[in-house]
Amino acid sequence: MKRKVINKVKGFLTKDGAGVSLTRVLGNTTYHQYDPILLLDSFDSYKPADYIASFPMHPHRGIETISYVYYGQMQHRDSLGNEDTIKDGEVQWMTAGSGIMHEEIIPAVNRLLGVQLWLNLPSQNKMVEPFYKRISNQEIREIIIPNGKIRVLAGKYEDKYAYQSPYLPLDYYDIHLDKNSSYTLATDEEKMVILFTLQGEIFVEEEVILSQTAAKLTNGKTLTITTKDTAAQVLFISSLPLHEEIAWGGPIVMNTKEELQKAFSDLKRGTFLKKSIKYE
Repeated sequence: MKRKVINKVKGFLTKDGAGVSLTRVLGNTTYHQYDPILLLDSFDSYKPADYIASFPMHPHRGIETISYVYYGQMQHRDSLGNEDTIKDGEVQWMTAGSGIMHEEIIPAVNRLLGVQLWLNLPSQNKMVEPFYKRISNQEIREIIIPNGKIRVLAGKYEDKYAYQSPYLPLDYYDIHLDKNSSYTLATDEEKMVILFTLQGEIFVEEEVILSQTAAKLTNGKTLTITTKDTAAQVLFISSLPLHEEIAWGGPIVMNTKEELQKAFSDLKRGTFLKKSIKYE
């Protein structure tokens, strides 16, 4: 059975952090349709003034954040003591779990192009120990396909494996296709699939998906992506829906209002971080 488009969400311009201009595609109004992906923000700018204000130190609990910088840099610092920078083509994976404080500084570059996902944590894993990992270009398998390439950012593609979180499976690919091309992938019929057109537009069974648009697909064993007059860069995101209720408050996503209230109470009392170091 071929996968088809059942829902599309076009991103809209907004600001976040200390004044970073971005395109918000998925958020708290789309979760039940795109479960377990909570949020998808896209960044594409040639103007440093759009993003150098960055994201100062802030908390997270109950989620995993996955940042992919195709062009540009992102400097990370967190309450675990990690200080790191991802550059062109690399991924930053952070498991917030029981609680983490972090900042993301975005220095001026010729072009910033990338995406941040929030992946929900299952209820039984909401309070796991926080964790940070940089997925370097050396760890990312790049597969040449007819008229393009696939970068395996997380999970697996055929017999190629990348980093995988222990809590929820995520197959995450960056697919590049030349214009007037078509490529068919075999997909796990049990998993949900989302496509996001980072650059250019694509067609899935003759349904157009415009640039900066997320599309939820039906279940199926195969997916065919086609380009026409323009080349495209499309992100393939596949996981297992959780079908759990959520309580979402800014950077914190729990399952109940009581858990959410406790998280903010912990912040006020200074007991939010279960594991941390102290910065001088």
